Amino acid sequence: MELTGAEILVKSLEQLKVTHVFGYPGATILPVFHALAKTHIQIIVNSNEQSCAFSAAGFSRSSDKVGVAIVTSGPAITNTLTAVADCNVDSVPILVVAGQVPQRKLGSDEFQHINVTEVFAKASKKVILITDNSDVETVVKDAYFLARSGKPGPVVIDFPLDAQRKMAHYKQQDPDIYRLKYEDESHLGRNQCREFFQLLQGAKRPLLYIGGGLNSIAASEKIREFNHLFNIPSINSIMGKGILNESLDTSLGMLGMFGIPYANMAIQETDLFVAFGVRWDDRVTQRVGDPGLEADIAYFDINAEKVQEVRVTRKPKFSFIGDAKIALEDLLEYAKENNIKLNIKEWQERASYLKRAFQLNYNRNTESIQQAEALDLLSSLLTEQTKITTGVGNHQMLAAQYLKILQPKSFFAASGFGTMGFALPCAIGVHYANSEATVIAIDGDSSIKMNMGEIHTIGSLGLPIKILLLNNHGDGMVRDIQDADYQQLHTATERSFDANFAQIAKECGFTFCRKIKDRQDLEPSLREMLSATGPSFLEIVTDRNEMIYPRIPIGKGYRDMILGPFIRKTLAS
Repeated sequence: MELTGAEILVKSLEQLKVTHVFGYPGATILPVFHALAKTHIQIIVNSNEQSCAFSAAGFSRSSDKVGVAIVTSGPAITNTLTAVADCNVDSVPILVVAGQVPQRKLGSDEFQHINVTEVFAKASKKVILITDNSDVETVVKDAYFLARSGKPGPVVIDFPLDAQRKMAHYKQQDPDIYRLKYEDESHLGRNQCREFFQLLQGAKRPLLYIGGGLNSIAASEKIREFNHLFNIPSINSIMGKGILNESLDTSLGMLGMFGIPYANMAIQETDLFVAFGVRWDDRVTQRVGDPGLEADIAYFDINAEKVQEVRVTRKPKFSFIGDAKIALEDLLEYAKENNIKLNIKEWQERASYLKRAFQLNYNRNTESIQQAEALDLLSSLLTEQTKITTGVGNHQMLAAQYLKILQPKSFFAASGFGTMGFALPCAIGVHYANSEATVIAIDGDSSIKMNMGEIHTIGSLGLPIKILLLNNHGDGMVRDIQDADYQQLHTATERSFDANFAQIAKECGFTFCRKIKDRQDLEPSLREMLSATGPSFLEIVTDRNEMIYPRIPIGKGYRDMILGPFIRKTLAS
């Protein structure tokens, strides 16, 4: 079958069962858009190219598929750079296809031309320039499975205009050829399983640390089955929210600089730290192996480079390079065959006590609505069908603290790169991947402005996405740093005026729009937003002086955690 390069790309996407692409057209990518128009693939046009890539990421994060963004050349592809870097840090597979000037003009000062390979080389998993010698079908199908293989990440395809128009033969190869190329076959041997369980049974206070490497339906099922057998107290990274049911007594929540009090306490007491699918991130603030945290370590991760680094710097007693889900399958099989039991009742009771004794709390004696208060109330209204996206700032950390997430792939934040403007475009991708779910985008007044055009995208398309805006008229997280380290000099972090965001949403086609300031309106307005149909927008004016607690000062450890004025021990030991 003879087709143009653009048609081959689109036919390949169809064979890969791609159903949606997020894009913005332009001159050097029009052949691809016109080829898409002849298919059943739905094109979602965002307000800018960064949002296209973030929506593709939301599609990937909330499903087991690879989100696809398609944009034109020059400033369009560079607009995606932040989102691509974000995906690279958080191990999110996306495919970004960019138009490019004709090959004879590569390296020139042609209008809207940039060297994509040089710009994206360190921010992506791979960059591929299609030339006359390229097999477009092979490039696209291979890139799709490369993005999701090993440590997942973004793959960028640079597609010159003349290559899009060039005729070539489409072979219609089975995509499984490329899927099988990247299939991970690493398993734990029986000796390794025995070694791990000897370490686990020798521990008195083992602690699971759950990361984004287990954030899939299949992997979540395995770690839940594992912990149904052993009921080991657990903590999680922000990427690991919902992988284990957060309502369990021994599920202690998020670790880190703004972590849950009892999670940050439990890590100080563990004697065996069992980490699945996590980065060793500085936002975790102090890592096992540092002075004061001398527990033994068992580490499972697919990223060979990271495991090798940890082997040198942390000296784990057990480590495995491979898919953590496969490792769990092997461990479960061994545990059942050998009737493995743990005797950690005292530690289980201790973890449950910590969770009951050091509950999160906030200022309940002020006239102003607290962000924590709104999110605490929202948590009680969530169901297993709710999916949450957040922007970046205090609202993000408070959401991670207060929202009890019951299912995997249900809480999405720009975790490693911390990109403001993430919530709205990500929510669009989450919606298209999960059309039956209730999708709530939680944002702050500064973060939402970064991609405020997506209010128009959501409203104009009539998407049933609910936006919860917590407006404290400032950059809350940065302002808190100024309070702590800069003599309360709030340079450039306070806003004396903001537009009525709810009114803007109304003008963009939202069917439910409301702005509230009074506490008496909080619960009824949240309930009405959740029950409303179509695009919904609730703006809550919150306390500018609210600080997030607990917190660990930069450069300090868990023992230096500041509980703040409102978190108090509520039970005797």
